Amino acid sequence: MQLREGTRVRIKKKSGNGTVVYEGTVMPTMSSNIVLKLDNGYNVGIHPEHVDVEVIKSPKIMKGAGKGTYELEKGPRGENDLPSLSILSTGGTIASKVDYRTGAVSPQFSTEDILEAIPELGQIANIRGKVLYSILSENMRAEYWQKLATEVYNEIKNGAEGIIVTHGTDTMGYTAAALSFMVQTPVPIVLVGSQRSSDRPSSDAAMNAIGAAKVACGDIAEVVVVMHGDTSDNFCFIHRATKVRKLHTSARDAFQSVNDRPIGKVYYDANDPGNIKFEFLSAYTRRDENELKLKGKLEEKCSLIKFYPGADPGILDFFVAQGYKGIVLEGTGLGHVSAEWIPYVERVTKSGIPVVMTSQCLYGTVCDRVYDTGRDLIRAGIIEGEDMLPETALVKLMWVLGQATDMDEVQAMMQKNIAGEISETRVR
Repeated sequence: MQLREGTRVRIKKKSGNGTVVYEGTVMPTMSSNIVLKLDNGYNVGIHPEHVDVEVIKSPKIMKGAGKGTYELEKGPRGENDLPSLSILSTGGTIASKVDYRTGAVSPQFSTEDILEAIPELGQIANIRGKVLYSILSENMRAEYWQKLATEVYNEIKNGAEGIIVTHGTDTMGYTAAALSFMVQTPVPIVLVGSQRSSDRPSSDAAMNAIGAAKVACGDIAEVVVVMHGDTSDNFCFIHRATKVRKLHTSARDAFQSVNDRPIGKVYYDANDPGNIKFEFLSAYTRRDENELKLKGKLEEKCSLIKFYPGADPGILDFFVAQGYKGIVLEGTGLGHVSAEWIPYVERVTKSGIPVVMTSQCLYGTVCDRVYDTGRDLIRAGIIEGEDMLPETALVKLMWVLGQATDMDEVQAMMQKNIAGEISETRVR
């Protein structure tokens, strides 16, 4: 029999020890075997001869499912009075599925595919979708951030009441921070991804996307990241974009706020997806408090260098020779490198290239006034990166150098809290 992908079946197969029963969802295959996705998340291939197949549930073919539409209505609201959101897709696991030719996960979903896979989104808002990139996030570049920022700005200017950006998780923190500096927003801008592809039973894609849509319809007029808050399907955290980091390679609760509390939580009930509740944990900028502004220029030639014992300070000379305009150092502890680095740092800063110090510790703040090495670094012209994440400091330096070139102004901007990247209250 021909089994359509997505059909839930129960297959009985005779073996030497009796009958084995498999139950799961039919998956695509390049072989003659029936491939089932079992409830435990694993796949099994079954030869079709001498099997008894019972269809439990046929797949739904969803086209424009839900109350919302896939295009923005004229004016701020449609006839159904749902808010108007724009989804800008850049790829990543949330827009991926297993390629059964290779067995690997690759970005193959369009925005419409996401909407059809998660019909609850159409009950939350009228949604307009646009695919900007179909890439895994390690392929993201500064030039792509600039285009994304422009697209976000244009969507808001054209009436979107909230923006969702689907993104791969590995470099989501960089992109989120970049948007925070480039776009001053009167509406929510929400980045969302998933740790597991949408065609896996353990996928976090649906819950994350539903939470993101609810936040995008809400009152938080900042760039935020919405991702699983625990290993179960209980809630998502709302993280401030400049303070969030992926801290686990594969866990669904990989994203955590560093040196700050999350803005809040979005509680999700799988039995009642429409019942979404919020809990706010810290202050945030509210809808329409700021005017829409785009400051999208970046200096792409900036680098992040991680110090380690025995590291050759000549790497600084290399980046200067390559024409780099700014450097972020990821130092040890309070923001240190070995003594032999100090004259190299001084040579770089005196040539007009800013060097910003951050810490590998992540938690806590840089303070180069405690030990002699730190004091020497300050005299050499280092800019203390306060408690910024190294990747946030890198993106901020790119942005600052896109706005200013005077060294005093660059230092002042780097040490000024612009998008929540520097904590006013230290969080242990």
